[in-house]
Amino acid sequence: MITKFGEKFTILFQKYMPNAFVFALILTLITALSAFIWLDATPLKIVQSWYDGFWSLLEFGMQIVLIIITGFAIALSPIINKGIDKLAIYIKTPKQVYFFVTLIGVLLSFVSFGWVVITCVLARELALRIKGINYPFLVACVYFSNGGWVTGLSSSIPLLLGTKNNYLIETGILSEIIPTTYTLGSSLNIAMMIFYLVVAPLMMLLIIPKIKNFKELKDMTDGTEPTNKSSVKEEALNQNLDYPSVSDKLNNSIILQYIIVLMGLSYIVYYFATFGFELNFNIMIFIFLIIGLALHKTPMRYVIAMKRSSSNVSGILYQYPFYAGIMGIMIYTGLGEELANIIASVATIDSYPFFAYLTGGLINFAIPSAGGEFAVVGPSIINAVTDIGAGLPDQEVTAMISRASLSIAYGESLTNLLQPFFLLLVFPIMGKGIKIQARDVMGYFVIPFILFFIIQSLLITYIPL
Repeated sequence: MITKFGEKFTILFQKYMPNAFVFALILTLITALSAFIWLDATPLKIVQSWYDGFWSLLEFGMQIVLIIITGFAIALSPIINKGIDKLAIYIKTPKQVYFFVTLIGVLLSFVSFGWVVITCVLARELALRIKGINYPFLVACVYFSNGGWVTGLSSSIPLLLGTKNNYLIETGILSEIIPTTYTLGSSLNIAMMIFYLVVAPLMMLLIIPKIKNFKELKDMTDGTEPTNKSSVKEEALNQNLDYPSVSDKLNNSIILQYIIVLMGLSYIVYYFATFGFELNFNIMIFIFLIIGLALHKTPMRYVIAMKRSSSNVSGILYQYPFYAGIMGIMIYTGLGEELANIIASVATIDSYPFFAYLTGGLINFAIPSAGGEFAVVGPSIINAVTDIGAGLPDQEVTAMISRASLSIAYGESLTNLLQPFFLLLVFPIMGKGIKIQARDVMGYFVIPFILFFIIQSLLITYIPL
C-alpha cells in the first residue's frame, strides 16, 4: 500500500513539477504577489526588495560550491576509492544500499550539513558497482538522510543562540546567550536524533518502489561523460612535457604540497583547541581542502581533481541569487515578519511549539536558509513566547524560547522535502553526466514528509526539554 502511494506521488511530480529553476521563478512571483496584495507594497518597493536581497546569499552560495567540490575532490583520491571498493564487498543488494546509505547519511549529517557530499560520493560509487539499483530513489535516500543535520553539530539556529553578542542580544530581544545544553543537548533534541537515526533508514526501506522498468545509473547517461576516463594520477602524468623541466617538477612536487598541508593541519589543531568542536562552513571547507591536498599528494593531481569536481555546479551559481531575491522580498517588505506575527498571535503556552514548527516550515519555502529564516521570524516568535511565559521563572522562559527555536529549525528542515532548493547540493555529484531532474526524485518524499510531520509535531509538543 505504502509503496503504491509512493509510486503515484512520483508519477504526479514527474508530470507536474517543473525544473528547479522554474520552481524558483514561480516562487518569486508568488512571494511578490503576496507582498502586493497582503501588505499593499508598491511594485517598486517589491522590485527594490528583490534586488537588494539578490546578492545576500553570495557568500553562502560560494560556501556551498566549495563544500561540494572540495568534498568531491577527496572522493576522487585513490584511498577513498579503495575504501568504497572494500565496503561494496559487504553491501551487495539494492536494499542494503538504500538502508546503509540512508543510515550513514544520517550519521554524517549529525557532524555537518556539508558532509552530505560524502554520502553522495558513497551512494554514486555503490550504484556503479552494484546492479539493480533504482538510481533516482537512491538520490532520494541521500537527500532524505541529510535532514538530520538540524539536530547535529552544525545546526545553525542553536549555534546562533549560543554565540556571544549575536544580533538577538544586540537588539535586546535576548538578554544573554542560550547555551547549547538547552538546545542541542536537550532531551527533545536527543529524542529527535534517535528518531532520525532509527526511522529514516527504515522509512526508505518501506517505500522502495516496486516498478520493473526503473532507471539504473548506467541507463541515465547524457553522453557527456567519457566511459573510459583516466585516473587523476594518469591525467596528471599526461600533462608532463616530453623532456625534464622545472615546471613539471614543481607541478608534481610532493614536498611543496605537504608543506602547505602541514600549515593547514597546524591551524586546524589550533582552531579546535581554541574554539572546541564548533563547526561552521568555513572550517569544514578548510578541512576538506587540506585533506584533499594530502590525499592527492601533488599540486597537479589536486588541480585535476578540483576541475573534475567543479564541472557540474552551475545550478548553484545561478539559482542561489534568485532565492536570495525571494528572501529580500520577505525581509524588506515585512512579509516574513507579518506572517510570523500572525502565527505567533494565536499561540498559547500549550501550542506555541507547534506554531513555531509550522512557521519554520512555511517560511522555508521562501527563505531556504535556516539562519536567514530565523533572522526574519525568530524575533517575532521569541517575543511571543516571552509574552506567553510572563511571570514564569527566567529559566523556564529560556527553556520555552529554546523549544520554540528548535521547533522552527525542525520545521525548516522538514519542508526541504517539498521544495528542490537543497537538491542543488546533491545533483552536482550524483547527477554528474546523467539526465536527472528534481521531478524524478521529489515524489519519493511525500510519504516520509507526512509521517515525519505527524511524529515531529508530537515530539516538540510533549517531549520534556
